[in-house]
Amino acid sequence: MSPMMKKRLAAVKTADAINAIEGAPISSYARTLSVNWARGELTGNQMKAALLAYHRKVAEQERRSRV
Repeated sequence: MSPMMKKRLAAVKTADAINAIEGAPISSYARTLSVNWARGELTGNQMKAALLAYHRKVAEQERRSRV
């Protein structure tokens, strides 16, 4: 495992711990993206764009179910 991957995995674990303390749930999709980023398979910008698209889709589905 490369030093960069170790550093990124530590960052993911820290972010997950902070979210757990704050009571913010982490979706399995977000976890998958985080691992892909840690492995260097995604850039930070790609991960952010994927998460935003996912959450927009979820929000739209929820909005439609309320109408």
